[in-house]
Formats: sequence, C-alpha cells, structure tokens
Amino acid sequence: MLGLISSKRPEIESGDQLIGRIKEASRHLPLENLALSPQCGFASTLEGNLVSEDDQWAKLRLVVETARKVWG
Repeated sequence: MLGLISSKRPEIESGDQLIGRIKEASRHLPLENLALSPQCGFASTLEGNLVSEDDQWAKLRLVVETARKVWG
C-alpha cells in the first residue's frame, strides 16, 4: 500500500506526481501488487490538522481517479 496522499495537509496532491511515484515503486514490486491510499485516516483532523471535509473528499476522489488511470 502506497500512502501517498497526505491526511495532515489540505493541499491536494498532483495526480501526475502520484502516477510518477507509483511507477517508481513498480520498479521494485509488480504494479499489480501495489495500491494507493491516504497515509492514514482523517480522524486526526479534530486534533488541529487543517484539512476540511471538502478537502478530505477531494483527496479521496484523487485516490479513485489516480487508481483508475494506473490500474484501469
């Protein structure tokens, strides 16, 4: 599992950068053995992380969109 999406920062990651990092990881493991996810859950946002609910949903959509591009 590649935890490439930050659950601590509100900035939305670049889909192209995520795909590049997935391709880099696939040099070490077969692509079919890899998966994409946030680093961890978003529950810690109540403790001071400035990730809004809208940002959380945007990040989850990014996971889905990127996974579809990479794995079909």
